[in-house]
Amino acid sequence: MNVTDDHLFPIGDAARRTGLAVSAIRFYADEGIVEPTEVTAAGHRLYDVRAIARLELIRTLRDLGTGLEQVRRLLSGESALRYLLAEHLDLVERQGAELRTKRAVLRALVRHDDPGERLLLMRGLVTMPDAERERLLDEFWDEVSAGLPAGSAERLRGVRPRLPDDPTAEQLQAWIELAELVQDPEFRAAVRSYLHDTYATGPGLLMGAEPVQDFIASSGQDLMSRIIAAHRSGLAPDAAHARDLAARLVRQTAEATGATVDAELWDRMATGFPVIAEMHHEALHDPEYEATHGRYLSLVATISGTPEAEPGGDPADPRGEDLAGLGTWLSEALLASKPTS
Repeated sequence: MNVTDDHLFPIGDAARRTGLAVSAIRFYADEGIVEPTEVTAAGHRLYDVRAIARLELIRTLRDLGTGLEQVRRLLSGESALRYLLAEHLDLVERQGAELRTKRAVLRALVRHDDPGERLLLMRGLVTMPDAERERLLDEFWDEVSAGLPAGSAERLRGVRPRLPDDPTAEQLQAWIELAELVQDPEFRAAVRSYLHDTYATGPGLLMGAEPVQDFIASSGQDLMSRIIAAHRSGLAPDAAHARDLAARLVRQTAEATGATVDAELWDRMATGFPVIAEMHHEALHDPEYEATHGRYLSLVATISGTPEAEPGGDPADPRGEDLAGLGTWLSEALLASKPTS
């Protein structure tokens, strides 16, 4: 049978087409959300295809957890469909992430051989829902990053733990410990003090500026990788390739920061890189760092099963690099590449 736009369906057919119960369709009509297209003299409710399409949308939105008032606003035209769908996409993705974490935890507990250790882990995990752990991390970073340059704050709080699909007991224990640690007022205060001393003053303030971080995250990352590779290869800093890399670094830094490419910029960078490299080297062995931000990064690395992140997450400063040697080598390459006129 061909169905036209003006074809009317009884409420039972509308229920079968939409998957809604007849009682639910009556409820939406009584609430004035989707009223029947026509009501017969005998009181039977009839619906056309447009009304059925609205009911199908309600079914989808309700399955996604949409509140009744949101549904009402959408169907009355008060809220844009795209906006509400974006909200629900975010909801579904968060629910998916929570389910993935729960699955990972259950897999690890089932696989664990020691009943005593399994019980201890379960006690630590059940005391706090996964959503609560995420909320604690958000609160932690809101507090410790307040007042930092926007670029530094965003980069620092982006280092978050992610349990793998098959976590070990060590990873679950780190997951528990991190949640306890970020709730500790003394730990929060210590991390905040360290981060502000490191990123809100001196060279850290300059390095945390948004243009500099944009440069590091884009073309600067590739260039610094090439510079590190050249240094590791034993290439002399005054070799043609080393001078070319240094000159490119000056030009790209100037473009990112709005500085003028001149002899003064060459000198400033040649002087500054050894200082910054030494600061990073000291940070890696600083007891204050190891007890604060370093401890956070270490737990995140354990939970996620990844190499431990560097202070500030600088991709040009990998663990194990001879930072002092790199700073000196780059300084010499910059001076060797400096224009003579």
